[in-house]
Amino acid sequence: MTYRLICDSCTDLPPELVADPHVKKVPLSIQIGAETVVDGPDFRQGELLQKMKAWPDAPKTACPAPSMYLDQFLETGDSYVVTLSGQLSGSYNAAMQARAIYREEGGTGNVHVFNSRSASVGQAQIALMIRELASRNLPFTVVVEQVEAYIARMQTLFVLENLDNLRKNGRLTRMQALVTGALRVKLLCGATREGDIEKLGQGLSVRQTLARLVSRMADDENHAGRRLMIAHCNCLERAEYVRELIQKRCRFGEILIVPTGGISTVYADDGGIITAY
Repeated sequence: MTYRLICDSCTDLPPELVADPHVKKVPLSIQIGAETVVDGPDFRQGELLQKMKAWPDAPKTACPAPSMYLDQFLETGDSYVVTLSGQLSGSYNAAMQARAIYREEGGTGNVHVFNSRSASVGQAQIALMIRELASRNLPFTVVVEQVEAYIARMQTLFVLENLDNLRKNGRLTRMQALVTGALRVKLLCGATREGDIEKLGQGLSVRQTLARLVSRMADDENHAGRRLMIAHCNCLERAEYVRELIQKRCRFGEILIVPTGGISTVYADDGGIITAY
């Protein structure tokens, strides 16, 4: 069966998926003052970071219109959509609206929208699993069932240098923002089962907090043999350092490192690390 894998642009894919003809990306956009940056193939991370540092307010992000998803659905065959957590973005709702329009207009293909309940490499993990299953020509319903089960057990953890963009855009609770601002600590955060952000720990420095992240992974008995992905925002050396710590204490089957795209760069900000397994 022909299939297509449609991801919103917060999905930080490894090179093998970027080059896959089955994969299509739907861009979100970033507003900095009067300027709009489309999170597409021409995105330049260094330029965005410079603009973010020069602009006194937090950048705003906008989800795709439903029509942008609708344009990517196959007329026949299987269309799998992976979006940002529905708790953090309107991207999921836009994709669901597109699916409803597709049905109303008589579309005959299969369409399923996966609410990642995550972001960045969490979305990429889901995309990789979809490709692994769909390329084996498994039935659409089997792929959906297995991927939804994976989403339910997936872990997303992150440590950021700066939480201001998350805070100013309402992605953090007031309590988390106050703790960070008052004590100048670095937070270890993660995704809840619903796809919200929660505080899991803290440290006085990024390195200390990254060590706590690795300890949390090591304590998870279910990590062995699984694939881990690490996204970094302009800090490859830090990502490699995290990988070294993980390799000493954990038993992942594979570890992939990728840079953040536009939307992930806005929220991770310079120096941020995001992991998912």
